[in-house]
Amino acid sequence: MFEKIQETAAYIQKMTQDYQPEIAIILGSGLGNLVNELKIEYTVSYKDIPNFPVSTVKGHKGQLLFASLKSGKKVVVMQGRFHFYEGYPMSSVTFPVYVMKFIGVKTIIVSNASGGMNPNFHVGDIMFINDHVNLMGTHPLIGPNDERFGTRFPSMHEAYSHELLQKALHTAERLHVSVQQGVYVGVSGPTFETPAEYKYMRTIGGDAVGMSTVPETIVANYLGIKVLGISVISDLGGGEIVQKITHEEVLAAVEKTVPILVGLVKEILEEL
Repeated sequence: MFEKIQETAAYIQKMTQDYQPEIAIILGSGLGNLVNELKIEYTVSYKDIPNFPVSTVKGHKGQLLFASLKSGKKVVVMQGRFHFYEGYPMSSVTFPVYVMKFIGVKTIIVSNASGGMNPNFHVGDIMFINDHVNLMGTHPLIGPNDERFGTRFPSMHEAYSHELLQKALHTAERLHVSVQQGVYVGVSGPTFETPAEYKYMRTIGGDAVGMSTVPETIVANYLGIKVLGISVISDLGGGEIVQKITHEEVLAAVEKTVPILVGLVKEILEEL
């Protein structure tokens, strides 16, 4: 795996003339419009990158975008991610995070659309993730450990950087954007949750649930990359009655929040 990652990183650096971003953004369902606000320097399609998986989910375009901010900071954006439910092994789901480490990334912003379980949440809310619970039934670090990446038993005591979270909260306050905080529960999917599952996950401390983010966050911590997690609440499952939801409705709910989220993320990036 180490050799594959090196090969992939070398290809990307060749295609981008050694562009070295320090910040990466992993865009979740329906959040791809964020890239319209960035100055794109290079675009590399997943299908052209050696060893890279290809996203199969609607709302995930499948390309790496290398962009710059007004401040001159360089970022790389994953416009589409990979999910365990697509049939990929965890090594493929998290492969891009390893590659990002080797092209210079030190901070990752992970975003997603998630179902809200906290009774104080509403559809369209922005939630900063302050912790997670892994209910995916597996773990991305299972298997032999390569010390060139990290330690055998990495700590998850601060999976989501407290420093980055505080900066994000201060930015939201300055912009007068109302946000939530909470614990994200990661599940394998691809089904949406049953009423009993929602109740269980709320009981164990979950505020929102989704089918991504946790694997990437675990591997980022393993590699020494700081993580800021952001969820857009696309549906609600925390009440007595859980309404039927479709992926199309999730995308529609997220789309309404995108303009607010874009402005917030742009300001957060300048503060990092």
